[in-house]
Formats: sequence, structure tokens, C-alpha cells
Amino acid sequence: MQHPRLDALAALRLADPGQKVAATHAAAAQMRVHPAPAAPVRTGGDEAGVPGRPEQPLRVAATAVEKRSPFTLEGRAALIHSICHIEFNAINLALDAAWRFDGMPDAYYRDWLRVADEEALHFTLLHEHLRSMGWRYGDFTGHDGLWSMCEKTRHDALARMALVPRTLEARGLDATPLIQAKLRRVNTPDAIKACEILDIILRDEIGHVAIGNRWYRWLCEREGLDPIAHYRVLYRRNEAPRLRPPFNLEARAHAGFTPEELDALSAGAR
Repeated sequence: MQHPRLDALAALRLADPGQKVAATHAAAAQMRVHPAPAAPVRTGGDEAGVPGRPEQPLRVAATAVEKRSPFTLEGRAALIHSICHIEFNAINLALDAAWRFDGMPDAYYRDWLRVADEEALHFTLLHEHLRSMGWRYGDFTGHDGLWSMCEKTRHDALARMALVPRTLEARGLDATPLIQAKLRRVNTPDAIKACEILDIILRDEIGHVAIGNRWYRWLCEREGLDPIAHYRVLYRRNEAPRLRPPFNLEARAHAGFTPEELDALSAGAR
């Protein structure tokens, strides 16, 4: 039987979305049954093929991604596609977190394979909905913002926890209610269905951000760092995107952000 973290690496390298989803579910199921042995798994050259991604969608700058009105069917399809693309990247991010960093507790690897499992479900729900609308994943463009931060933090688990789950993915907690409000104004069957899927995603993403918060604080404690002060250092050092309101403070609180962190966020502190 292969090490569960190497199962995560094998899934991470797959380019076909359907194969990646199936392999991710299988890796998570294995991890639920078998703990991750404490021995390191990293070897020289093992980053080859990471991450596996299909040729489509065409990856462009964030400013070049199609923006269409949600009041047209194609516009809603482009919106669903953009979220589908985020969830596909989120599968890779969670698999990478589970595989990349040696020396973490078993619970850390268990957490991130569970996140990958849920991200794979989110991708599947959105892709099935997109197909019901007449499009497929890859029919629109997508950007690489999430994975570029993954690259920046590839040598530092602490920076990864600070800047991917609790910064970039936390933005999803802020954005989702705004997207749902637009779709409810449209009020077509496909728009209402999309809102229902986003309810599931928001619920799960609160848990994912909470996992990022928990392991960020665990790593800060292990290294004797102040979580708030060091976050500002990492944020600036890695040129993380500026955090802009509105913020979903209730969801962020449920995801484990402290009152001090929420006050700093509201005040525009870095």
C-alpha cells in the first residue's frame, strides 16, 4: 500500500479533471482508514508534473477573464465556470498541502486530504451544473491567482497556511454572498440551483479556512511567533493581494478569525 501522501501526489499530477476527482476521493478514503506514517516522503525531482492541469481552460491574467452579465445564460455560465475553475485549483491546493510539507502531524495530512475531498465534490457539483446549462469546464478562460501563491509559498508551510487558506480562500467567504445576491435577482431555475450549490460550498469553505487558521496558529506557536505580527510580515513579503471590503465577518468568525483579527481587517490594518 502506498503512503497516503504519495496518493495525494499522484492525484495532484493528474491533468484530466474526472480522473483527478476520482483519485482525490480515493486518496481521502485511504487516509480516513490508514494514518500517514511519520517518515518523510519528499525526494529530489518529485515536483515534476505538479500540478496536473488540462490544456483548457486557457489561463490568462485575472483582468483578462471574461466578464459577462449574469442576466444572460452565457454570462451565468461564465460565472459558474469561473467558480468551477477556482474549485479545480482548490483541489490541487489541498492535495499539494497534504503532500508537500514533511514533518507535520498526522492530523494535518488528514485535514488537508479531507479538504481536497470536499473541493473535488464542489468541482463536480459545479461542473455538472455547467454541463446542464450547455457548457463544460474549459469553455471559458481562467486565471492562475491561487496557484501562483502556492508557488510563492512552496518552501514554507507557515506562509502557505497564512496566505492560501486564510487569505485567498477566505476571500471566497466574502464573495459568495454577493454572487448569490446577483443570482437571486436573476431568479431563473439555473440561477437558483447555482445558489443552492454555493450554499454547500460556503458551508464547507468556512471549515477549510478554519483548518488553515488552526494550522497557521499551531506553526506560529511551534516557532515562537506572534500570529498577527507575523501574518503582516508574510503578507508583505509575498505580495499577497490587498484585502478589500466588504468582508463577511460572521463567516470569518466561524472560520476561526479572532476578534482582534477582524477588528484589524475592518480598520484596514496590515
